Amino acid sequence: MNYQTPSLRRALAADYAIGLMSSAARRRFEQLLLEDAALRAELAQWQESLASLTEALPEQPVPERVWHGITARIEPQVLHVPEKRQFWNWLRVTAAVCSLVIAVTLGVIYNRDNARYSATLMTANAQPALKVEAHEDYLNVEPLTLAVIDPGQSLELWAIAADGKPISLGLLPAGGKGKVELNDAQKALIGKPIALAVSLEPKGGSPTGQPTGPVLYQGALAAL
Repeated sequence: MNYQTPSLRRALAADYAIGLMSSAARRRFEQLLLEDAALRAELAQWQESLASLTEALPEQPVPERVWHGITARIEPQVLHVPEKRQFWNWLRVTAAVCSLVIAVTLGVIYNRDNARYSATLMTANAQPALKVEAHEDYLNVEPLTLAVIDPGQSLELWAIAADGKPISLGLLPAGGKGKVELNDAQKALIGKPIALAVSLEPKGGSPTGQPTGPVLYQGALAAL
């Protein structure tokens, strides 16, 4: 298959961004992304286009006649209710509004912490090793088949942008499971067309700011 054909590259990037690929096809495509900056840019364009579909619509004022129509349908008997029952009507409306506000607030809090991007990092022989989910302020990592390392070593997670320069995202938690907190500079990388990689480093991480040991796992970060 000629992966340099423009129409094929666009189709593959679209299928990956939408989530139509099989697991085997996704792994092959993620390997291509690591070596092809133009393909990563093509994927980023699709992800940005799809992300625009989830943007909130601007608020529009509701015409007064619509509210009157809703009220008439919900409580048509209000015209026949004695004046002394207005307090109870007001109480019911207030309770309903409070319930709606609570539901919306909980929904916002829940969605704010939802994972936005994910990656499955693979070994050199294409075995899933580590799952990474990117939230707003942190990465959640979960080991799948991590190799056992010596006590005097650490696993360090790197972001590899389109220019190919690795940028450290921090050390993996002991055992590979937990959170990796992100600073402002690291958070700015998430959402861009980047690959993730894990290298074996001395205890405490690379002393040079760049990977010094072998790269054990790698994979592309994709929008959910």
